[in-house]
Amino acid sequence: MQVFAGGIGLVQHIGVLTSGGDAPGMNACVRAVVRMAIYRKVKISGIMRGYAGLLAGEMKPMDLGSVGDIIHRGGTLLRTARCKEFYESEGQERGVRRLQEAGIDGLVVIGGDGSFRGAQALMRHGISVIGIPGTIDNDIPGTDYTIGFDTAVNTVLDAINKIRDTATSHDRTNVIEVMGRRAGHIALLSGLAGGAESILVPEVPFDLDVVCARLMRGHNRGKLHSIILVAEGVGSAVELGKQIEQKTGLETRVTILGHIQRGGSPTATDRIWASQMGSRAVDLLLAGKSGLMLGVRRGELVEVDLDKAMTERHGLDQELYQLAGILSI
Repeated sequence: MQVFAGGIGLVQHIGVLTSGGDAPGMNACVRAVVRMAIYRKVKISGIMRGYAGLLAGEMKPMDLGSVGDIIHRGGTLLRTARCKEFYESEGQERGVRRLQEAGIDGLVVIGGDGSFRGAQALMRHGISVIGIPGTIDNDIPGTDYTIGFDTAVNTVLDAINKIRDTATSHDRTNVIEVMGRRAGHIALLSGLAGGAESILVPEVPFDLDVVCARLMRGHNRGKLHSIILVAEGVGSAVELGKQIEQKTGLETRVTILGHIQRGGSPTATDRIWASQMGSRAVDLLLAGKSGLMLGVRRGELVEVDLDKAMTERHGLDQELYQLAGILSI
């Protein structure tokens, strides 16, 4: 963590950007950053399209009206984009110059691990930065929760409930693919809440024969349907569905939820944590602090050293995974 002397009043102009994949609750967080900055009588600017917009100089001053009527909206008002240029030192140096030219001396970065690596690069060049974890994957080390995760889980749960209705009517097995290339958190929590028979995640090896044996046990005792949750990082749900049907003889359908999981009005949980994180980020910058990420641990808002967090891993909750398996017998 970098701490700069001077205390309150050191930072005069804060910038805020959203980067990487969008997540429900990002707008609530941007709103909190903007309005807390205005409340603290500090200049605030929004940087459009993440680091790509930073390099292009796409910044605009924000006022109270700029963030009106957005707390309930999914996506991000500031928009977002991937930026390969920012992986290179030349791009990072250009980003620093853009911030300096705009007079921005404090930055709030809302995003995932890639966004935070960009934030680390800016810190190395002397920019004061506070990170806020915003990603539906919930895969950021140092925090139990990321903005957008709760909404995504509830989106998947709603889909499970709907698919279960038609699965029961047709006596079918349904394989549902959810997001999570390297992390199975969405699959685990939505699968546990939705009563899935099997949950397949990248963190835990699985045996398809065991999965099929579980399906057959349920079918033989009169179950009218089965739900299998698959995180996309496990492999093709379509191919898994074909193999399951071949091995069991049970009619199997596959649903890939895709980007529907990123959208939608954020839940109360996402709005509340986003609001708390956004406002705290402003106060941390005004207190002369940098290199911190805000997170949630055991239900409390915490400050985490960003460099330290980026060297750790956010593992899957193995106890919850085991519980899901027990309850689906």
